[in-house]
Amino acid sequence: MKKKVSVDFVDERLNAGLARAGLRFTPQRRQVYGTLLEKRDHPSAEEVFIRVKAQMPDISMATVYNTLDTLVKCGLVRQVNHERGATRYCSNMQEHHHFHCDVCGGVFDIEPDPRTGRWDIRLPKGFRMSHFEILFRGTCPDCSASNAAASPSAA
Repeated sequence: MKKKVSVDFVDERLNAGLARAGLRFTPQRRQVYGTLLEKRDHPSAEEVFIRVKAQMPDISMATVYNTLDTLVKCGLVRQVNHERGATRYCSNMQEHHHFHCDVCGGVFDIEPDPRTGRWDIRLPKGFRMSHFEILFRGTCPDCSASNAAASPSAA
């Protein structure tokens, strides 16, 4: 699901985040951030590098790693780690969880109840939560359909 993200939107959000951290705007930071906003599929640093390199051939892998680290520190992107897999990057800064497909390795956002914007989680008395992340594991719809089509009983 690739969507066109306006350059003004990218520049505005990036400038604000970098300014809060006392950092400057660069074309490389714009390209990496814009790439993450365009397709919210939680890419690894290597995947980001491949996508950005197509638009900015002179960019190095080190620059992409440094830029991703900067975007995380500025609060514009979050790291998503699942067991021993590569670190992935998520540009959705709203409170949400992730679903990891065991077949294709895809990572998908799981949003809170759209009516209330809240999660129904009850903590024991006295506990105070500052942040939480839940990882759901299973099979995504595309992989489920492929498995059903390939199964002998599906015929």
